[in-house]
Amino acid sequence: MKQQYISYRETIEFLNKAMGEHPDLIRLQSIGETWEGRPIMLVTISNDVAYANEKPALLYTGTIHAREWIGIELATQFVQYVIDHYKTNPKLFNALTRNTLYMVPCLNPDGFEYSRRHFSFWRKNRRDNGDGTFGVDLNRNFSVRFRKSQDTSSNIYGGPEPFSEPETRAIKEFVDKHPNITISLDYHSQGNVFFPAHKFNHEEEIEGTDLNQLCANMASEISKVTGRQYGIHRGKPPLNLIHGSGREYYYNRGILATVVEVGTRNIPDYLINMKQSVDENIPAVLYALESAINYSPKAPARVSGFLAEQVGMNEVCLKWEHESQSDCFFEIYRTPSPKHPCTNANRVAITRAHFHRDIQLNSGQRYFYTVRAVDRASGIKSPFTPALKLKTLLAGDEFSHTLFPARSDVGYVGEKTPSLNSKHFGYNSLFVGVNHNKGHCLGVIAYNLENLPADTHIKTARFSLYPMNRVNAKIEKYGEWSVSILDASEISDLTSYEQIAGATVIQTLGDAIPSDQLTQGIWTEWNFTGTERRILQQQIASGRILLRIEGPDTLPRGHDSQMMQFDIGYGRFGAGIHYRPNLEIIYTRTSQQLNLEPENLHTIARKEVVEGKLKSGFDSRGDKVYGHLSFNLDQLPDPEKTVVTEAYVELKAKNRLKTRKDIRFTIEMAELEELAYDDVLNRQQIEYIGYEVSNTDLKANAAHCFMFDSYCRQILEQLHSRNMPVYLIVRPTTPSQERNAIIDWHGKGENWQAKLVIKYIERRKKPLPPPTALTASLDSDSGRVRLTWKKPDDPDFVGCYVVRNRFHPPRSPLDGVKLYGGRDEYTLDDFGNPNIAKYYAVFSYDSVPNYSAPATVLFSLNEVIPVLEDEDYETQEDEEERLSRGEENEETSLVKA
Repeated sequence: MKQQYISYRETIEFLNKAMGEHPDLIRLQSIGETWEGRPIMLVTISNDVAYANEKPALLYTGTIHAREWIGIELATQFVQYVIDHYKTNPKLFNALTRNTLYMVPCLNPDGFEYSRRHFSFWRKNRRDNGDGTFGVDLNRNFSVRFRKSQDTSSNIYGGPEPFSEPETRAIKEFVDKHPNITISLDYHSQGNVFFPAHKFNHEEEIEGTDLNQLCANMASEISKVTGRQYGIHRGKPPLNLIHGSGREYYYNRGILATVVEVGTRNIPDYLINMKQSVDENIPAVLYALESAINYSPKAPARVSGFLAEQVGMNEVCLKWEHESQSDCFFEIYRTPSPKHPCTNANRVAITRAHFHRDIQLNSGQRYFYTVRAVDRASGIKSPFTPALKLKTLLAGDEFSHTLFPARSDVGYVGEKTPSLNSKHFGYNSLFVGVNHNKGHCLGVIAYNLENLPADTHIKTARFSLYPMNRVNAKIEKYGEWSVSILDASEISDLTSYEQIAGATVIQTLGDAIPSDQLTQGIWTEWNFTGTERRILQQQIASGRILLRIEGPDTLPRGHDSQMMQFDIGYGRFGAGIHYRPNLEIIYTRTSQQLNLEPENLHTIARKEVVEGKLKSGFDSRGDKVYGHLSFNLDQLPDPEKTVVTEAYVELKAKNRLKTRKDIRFTIEMAELEELAYDDVLNRQQIEYIGYEVSNTDLKANAAHCFMFDSYCRQILEQLHSRNMPVYLIVRPTTPSQERNAIIDWHGKGENWQAKLVIKYIERRKKPLPPPTALTASLDSDSGRVRLTWKKPDDPDFVGCYVVRNRFHPPRSPLDGVKLYGGRDEYTLDDFGNPNIAKYYAVFSYDSVPNYSAPATVLFSLNEVIPVLEDEDYETQEDEEERLSRGEENEETSLVKA
């Protein structure tokens, strides 16, 4: 078993030996030479390698940062895996037959060897900067958004100009000459997270779902091996996140590119942690290799025009368009989030049609859909459609409310920072866990519950928190993070570590999340159990709920940090309203009850109709005798705001039948032309009410309730809206002829006469009118898109909800990026790029909320508007670099922003 990290010389020797033993599979070449004269080796792997450049390809680069040894280790072991298995593993063999792997195990040989031999934490290459400093950060030396800097001593110094370094020039020239590359993986450490490339916009991109799905499906392969969950994070704020990276250069050339950050330490224990990192990533690299052909010219065209044509409570109707010369079918995937893997497990349909009806969904829930075409002959798949985001309608008795904390109600308290804890609220992020500087840290979030009605009955509740950085969680599989409900009556100061740490815990939500399951860049959610929902409901009386986010409180010897960072949506590094911790509640309200006496009762026999009596059964000739009831609904409130939650007819029998035969009685909704026996026989049944009641049941209990099912409750509401009564027939049934078997159900005015019990809530059922006069224009002062509209004049109006979508007009409030929600008649698109055409939609909503049809506008400019960057802007990366040199106390720095 290997116990030592490999050297660069050993890597070259291994690859030369592999090529010599497998000349039809492996080709080795140098693509350049470093400052210190080392060759930059690239290995090509493909079945019949002579034709490798004619196949779609995956580009793998490793150890561009000298201290991040995972890249070279994984590369050499993946090559060994190929050698050992390509003849026996059909999946691997097919991948290598259709695709090519270009692999640069170490893009920074000089820096890597310097890290091995002299200073393990070295990051850059070994360029002599001529001022006593050495090195350029090669991952800041590419041309996309290159930023010139004079600080040559900085760990992120990008060099004098783009591609000034032989290493970056070598890979650039190789990539430029190989347009068959469709996917790029750049392996780094640390973080257990994918960082997909982006174009420095808060704009959706056509390849955005492809990038997320590439990473999500690779993460799924990783999880199969070790159970570890990798995050997917594109970073914020994008305009100033990173400069001159290889990932963005590849993406700018049309390659799906992602950084893969592996592990929690750059140079971990080899036999345990590094071996796990290598083993779990081998199937992930293989998945990416298999996928290269799906993003090549050999793949079917991407599906277009993907829309939700209709969204209901429990079903969605999807449609799309596709033009292809090949014979294709379509795979439809449904996921709970946009960064969830798309595999056979959540493929909900395979069809040749251009539409799909997805059924049996839950009301009021978010769903994410994507579609890809598949060539029937070759099996090659198209890229994914941009993810379609939607939320099913609420059930008739449901309300929804999403709570966000006020700025002063979200922050963290540190054990060692008592004088600064008040400054941690409403600023940047929550630090939760423990580190050497801050000590034990706890997140604190309070939600105002005053807008929830006192009679709220919570059906579902979900708390969501966005992990934005896990780099400082440095210990593999150590500690867990959880959320507790605190007794808020004990807390007089949210910013007091002593009060928060010592507070009584009422309940801990669900299961704690261990460190290797807590991802970065993917929402972490805690769904409330029944007990937790009851506790939340009890907190409504006090007007707020107080949550504490907690992680490990001690560190093992030799470690300095096990800290997670969560976004709060406020502050310089917060990402706005989209990323605020939220508490989403679906609830109903206490039903009111109405007991209705029958307007009319009749017994309808072949010989006669008797008013005021309610009997049913079989007469002396064996003919059926029917009971007939009618109820007026005019005591119910406004039909546009009446939702029937429960209804039943209560009947009680005066007598019992002596026969032992199986006689049963049912109630059905029916409308009669006249109260005549023939009309009953020829009636048009609407629906049965409840279950049958047998003669045996009546002997055991004279009184019975016939329950209205959901369809019958809908009929009740329709009758109420049409100002019509409810007509019911009591019908006898038996498998054989019966005589003289009649049940008397109590007549008009008697103590136990029939009654209709209706339980209901008042809730608006129809959406408001949409906003009007929607306009989009460029704001001359800010350079941002300004939207204005007129809200509807309606007493039930609560607010307007604004979303943006690059690809199609938004059909629902979730179908795009949220920009605003509130009562105003204008907003600015704070993050959008005004040079990119897009659709904006504004929906009005009420207190349920029901959302109106959208008011929609297409915004497009005929001129290019510069998107200016603040050159003096200090990125979070810069801040951390400065703090690491001790130029300023960390806590003081946090306060200054």
